[in-house]
Amino acid sequence: MKKAASFALGCKVNQYESEAIAELFAEKGYEIVGIDEEADVYVINTCTVTNFGDKKSRQLIRKVKRQNENAIVAVVGCYAQTAPKELMEIAGVNLVIGTKDRAQIVEMVEQYDRANGVENHVSDIMKERVFEPLSIQKLANRTRAYLKIQDGCSQYCSYCIIPYARGPIRSREPQEVVAEVKRLAENGFKEVVLTGIHVASYGKDRRDTSLLDILKQVHEVEGIERIRFSSIEPNVVTEEFAQTMAALPKVCDHFHLSLQSGCNKTLKEMNRKYDTEKYRQAVATLRKYLPKVALTTDIIVGFPGETEEDFRESYAFAEEIGFAKIHVFPYSPKRGTPAAARKDQLLNAVKSERSHTLIQLSDRMAADFLADAVGTDAEVLYERAVGEGIYEGHTTNYMKVHGRSEADLTNRIAKTHITRAEGEMLFGDVEA
Repeated sequence: MKKAASFALGCKVNQYESEAIAELFAEKGYEIVGIDEEADVYVINTCTVTNFGDKKSRQLIRKVKRQNENAIVAVVGCYAQTAPKELMEIAGVNLVIGTKDRAQIVEMVEQYDRANGVENHVSDIMKERVFEPLSIQKLANRTRAYLKIQDGCSQYCSYCIIPYARGPIRSREPQEVVAEVKRLAENGFKEVVLTGIHVASYGKDRRDTSLLDILKQVHEVEGIERIRFSSIEPNVVTEEFAQTMAALPKVCDHFHLSLQSGCNKTLKEMNRKYDTEKYRQAVATLRKYLPKVALTTDIIVGFPGETEEDFRESYAFAEEIGFAKIHVFPYSPKRGTPAAARKDQLLNAVKSERSHTLIQLSDRMAADFLADAVGTDAEVLYERAVGEGIYEGHTTNYMKVHGRSEADLTNRIAKTHITRAEGEMLFGDVEA
């Protein structure tokens, strides 16, 4: 039996796609193995968000070829889409596919002729208007399933290459989304995470659906107890949005509300489509309808031209909002973006110092958020055993909990009395 390995670098969308690709190979009789094992076919789903992501992709290509010099190496994803010629020059690459036509990958691999050298299957993603139907039929040993409902982005932030890698917005057919959610429920999953490159844009390329519409439809699927979705932006948060979230009990009260900077000057230069006042309003609206809501975010520090005063403004705004967690990213220039061409790049030492300062704030706010939960009762979806009679899971607002129970709590929701907080973890007693 031939062996295939499918591996993703980068985001949850890439991870979802790599699982779907593995399934395509399994359906054709291949044994699926890990990326560190010897295989006949290696599919590397690349990330190009940063130049470092490109470097990791190149390193992995060379690593798998060392494992089996006769293997067919297919490079797919965002880096392949934006720099196919660069990848074709790496010794060991056989196929370059990009972010389209992955559904035909098994056929491409099986029809590949080494005599032809490297094959380039990358097409113009900017002309693409149809969602590519990559889906997952079988998932095992998990509680939470990721479900890709959208691809592409039309935001064109000045630091980001992704619109060029993924093309314009394409939304998945609503009936396909619901059908996959039903399959996940039948496989025992309690929680789904609706994900995409810019999931807040779901439905904007269609006339028959919207993000709220698809949430309502997924909410009707029996067996699914919790619904989350990946990063949204403040422009999505209207009174109607927040009211709908509060009215759908399966929707979790945790939102990753993208910020990137708390300084209006920097937001404008990033070409973000909101300012701090709009963000402040979105937060107030969510908290009005969901009082225990957890808000997490991303912030970039050291964007070109960011002065110490700009950074302090961003820091103060983050402190004012009071996040449950901040994912801090030092700005990394990405070839081909307007921000990378700017002459006012900051020193790495400055970026590092600002990162450290903001991470300290994040840690303090996270500790405060967890401390507020001590003494309360929470519904926890337990995912796995981590010790004798100790199970790990998450609350609806995504706090990690270790609960003690004599019964097997795997993939069960149990009411838990939170007794203490320590580090990034809550501890509690599960009600019998």
